[in-house]
Amino acid sequence: MPRCELSGKTPEVKNKVSHSNIKTKSVAIPNVHQKRIFSSLLNEMVNLKLATSTIRSIDHVGSLDKYVLNQEDNKLSKRALALKTRMLRKLRGQKKKA
Repeated sequence: MPRCELSGKTPEVKNKVSHSNIKTKSVAIPNVHQKRIFSSLLNEMVNLKLATSTIRSIDHVGSLDKYVLNQEDNKLSKRALALKTRMLRKLRGQKKKA
């Protein structure tokens, strides 16, 4: 099943309710795409599976780096968590030099 690696969006089980109040189970699958996004902090392209709503949120925040660094660890996938730790290490290295 598709899962967004940054926001943690997963398929959601819901009920469709008809006019006669009959409940039918259905699954709402998030719109997930394989996307290459540039990380200015790491200075490289990063491959991630992202929901389109997450892509819009990244544009709204300003950059992939800001979005990932402000995201909670429990929402991130293993790959995204590794990306976040790489970004944090890079930031710590830059602070020591300055």
